[in-house]
Formats: sequence, structure tokens, C-alpha cells
Amino acid sequence: MRAKWNPDSWRGHPIRQMPEYRDKDALGSVERKLAGFPPLVFAGEARALKARLAAVADGKAFLLQGGDCAESFAEFSANNIRDTFKVFLQMTVVLMYAGGLPVVKVGRMAGQFAKPRSADTETIGGVTLPAYRGDIINGIEFEAGAREPDPQRMLQVYSQSASTLNLLRAFARGGYADLHRVHGWTQGFVANSPAGERFRDIADRIAEALNFMEACGIRSDLTPQISEAEFFTSHEALLLPYEEALTRVDSTSGDWYDCSAHMIWIGERTRQPDGAHVDFCRGIRNPIGMKVGPTLEPDELIRLIDMLNPENEAGRLTLISRMGHDRLAERLPALVRRVAREGRKVVWSCDPMHGNTIKSASGYKTRPFDRILAEVRGFMAVHRAEGTHAGGVHFEMTGQNVTECIGGAQEVTESALADRYHTHCDPRINATQSLELAFLLAEELKAARDTAAERRAVAS
Repeated sequence: MRAKWNPDSWRGHPIRQMPEYRDKDALGSVERKLAGFPPLVFAGEARALKARLAAVADGKAFLLQGGDCAESFAEFSANNIRDTFKVFLQMTVVLMYAGGLPVVKVGRMAGQFAKPRSADTETIGGVTLPAYRGDIINGIEFEAGAREPDPQRMLQVYSQSASTLNLLRAFARGGYADLHRVHGWTQGFVANSPAGERFRDIADRIAEALNFMEACGIRSDLTPQISEAEFFTSHEALLLPYEEALTRVDSTSGDWYDCSAHMIWIGERTRQPDGAHVDFCRGIRNPIGMKVGPTLEPDELIRLIDMLNPENEAGRLTLISRMGHDRLAERLPALVRRVAREGRKVVWSCDPMHGNTIKSASGYKTRPFDRILAEVRGFMAVHRAEGTHAGGVHFEMTGQNVTECIGGAQEVTESALADRYHTHCDPRINATQSLELAFLLAEELKAARDTAAERRAVAS
């Protein structure tokens, strides 16, 4: 199948969620410029992520994927990048300790600028304009000029992504990710959170483990695993002209890689087997994700898996379940069961955000924390029942102290949404809610680990 593929093959397939650029010459000029720019990531890094995800598929690691709903030009700053990365590290330590597994860290960062929309237009006060599709395409301001798709925005996205990647690499390798520093932040959360007492036991045991390692001579200055972090980037491959322009042949293998990110995924609205997005993704060698919603049937899922991962390669494909807390128990088990029965090697991850969006009485889109948690717990329960590995979670989150999702120990109320509602698209859990969710998920991971140990004991 790949022998008949090239980076522009998608242009011969039906495509959804594609903006209409009026100036085709300007679009072509931008595509040519991007094609001549250096890659943002390298094929070897993408292969390293695939190896880490293969361990997840084998039940030997756990995936934490998260970040902005949609990155923006307006909120671009070193502080915002740092704060989100910091929360990532805190969540990692908690999940790693509770699950007893390495945590593969993949950010929705350095490229997550495009968003699918349910309608092509938006009407306010009798005026109809093109929908906002993310800063890579048009502006959020409800003005005719801002909403016109502008290909020059892709160049700014490239520049901002390169700067973000540079800072993330510095944080990951420069001592900022030291486990002792990270756990110190987490202890501050436990001391100040309304739910802190519930999580104090886990925090204390992590501290004891770190002290024990240091007593054994496993110190930050001697052990890179203590002072550094491996961090990868991802985004939805929605705007295919941008993705094609950054696709390169790897000089060592001769394979094609999308060098805009280590991992890209196909969304719920663009996973048609005969569609352009599936065609593009089948030909690149990066790890690929695919959103799996409640309308997907087992037969079509197997067909898509075989198109995207014909060699059944562990680590190549991550299935990101996004059912909604009230539909998960009805729809997910049959899919998990069928994939397992057919012997397909995939990572199963849970996106508890997109199926749980509601509109508040004041008109804000929000996501109730209890529904997010309910979907994660339901996802874990399904995999425990099926004897399969609940491989990861996928959150829209930020390190900022926003008020976009209601609930949690912080008790963000509907009336408080307007206080700090900054998202350019969908609501995100804030830093406190993210870490609280990590502690609650840690309890689920420990239960899964105990269940697996009991099964091994019975089998022996």
C-alpha cells in the first residue's frame, strides 16, 4: 500500500474540514517555503516514540498525552509553555509511582493550531462569517478580514512551533525536570489543595522512594533518568497542506516522516477510510493516533487499523477513545474485544474531554470534572474486565489557573467560568484540576496493578 503512496496522494481523495483559500498562488508560495525549511522534529525521534509506545501496547508503560485545545498566537509565552510542562512532570511522577510503569509523555504542543468545526460558518447578530478554525487558518475575532483563511499563518505556526520545541528541549534536558524538584511542587499542591489529605499518603510514599534512591547513590548529578525527561510532541493532522510541506524522506531508512511533530492523529470528523486524512497518515512512518467515537462500528475500526497499520506494528497506532461518560460502557467493550480477538497491536488511550462538553446557563462551553473522571474510570473498568491494557489518557489541559471546566476539589462553579475563561476553542482543565485528576487516576492504576497481580497469582 505504501509503495503507491506519496506525500501529495491525499489530494486525490475526498477531504473534510479543509478551508477554502481564495488566493491559490499565495497558498502554493507558502507551501514551497515550508517545504524548504528545516524539519521541526527528526525521524529518529519519531522512531524513539514508536518504541516507547510499543511498550505501552505491550502493557509495560503508560501514555500521558495532553496540552492545549488549540494553541494560539496571542497566548504564546515562555511562562505558559513552562507551566504546562511543569504540570506534565507532576502528573508523570504521580502516575509512574502508582502504576509502577514508565510514563510516555506526549504534549499537544508545538503544532496544535488547527481545530475541526461542526459547521463551516458562524452567525452572530444576523451576520454570517466563516467559522474560526484555529490560528493556523484564520483569526478568532468576529470580523470578515480576520475570518478569511490566510496561508501566511502557516509560516507563523512554523516559527512558534520551532520556538516552543526549543524551550521544551531546554526544560527537559536542563535540570528543570529533576524528580526532586517536581515532587517538591507536588507536595505544595497536597499542602494547599482542598483534596490534599486524600493524596498525602501517595505523596509521602513518593518522597520516601526518592530518599531511598538517594541513599543508594542514585542522585540527580549522577543519573540522567532522575534529572532529565523525555518529551515528545503531537497534534491533529488537520491542515494537510501544512503537513505535506513538512514531510521529508529519512536519509537513513528512505521512509517518509511528517516532521511537524513526533506523533500526529486523525480526528473523529476526518477518519473516513476513503478520505484524504487517512490516506496521508497511512503513508508516513510516524506514530499515528486515531480518535474513536461512539458511532464507530467494530468492522470499520478493523478496516481502519489495517489501513493505518498494515504490518501490525506495535507502537504505530494509538486508538484514542472519546465516547462520553454516559455512552462508554455501551460502546467501548465491543471495540476493545474485537481488536483483541483479531490480534491487532494497538495502544488504547482515553480522551475524556470531547464527549463531555456542555453549555452552561451563561453560554460558556464547559466540561464537568465529575464527568471527565467518570469516563476515565469507565475506561479503566472496561479494560480490567476485558483483560486488556488501559494504555493511556489524553487531556486538554493547561498550566494556567483558568476557570473553564467546572467542579473538582477547587470547586469551579458555573458562575466562576467568566473569571478566567481564556481558551480559543474548547475548555481545558487547569493546573490544579490536572494534578487532582492524576492522583485520582493513580488510584485506578494501583487497582489495575493489583488486579493483574491477582491474575498472575491464580495462573501460577
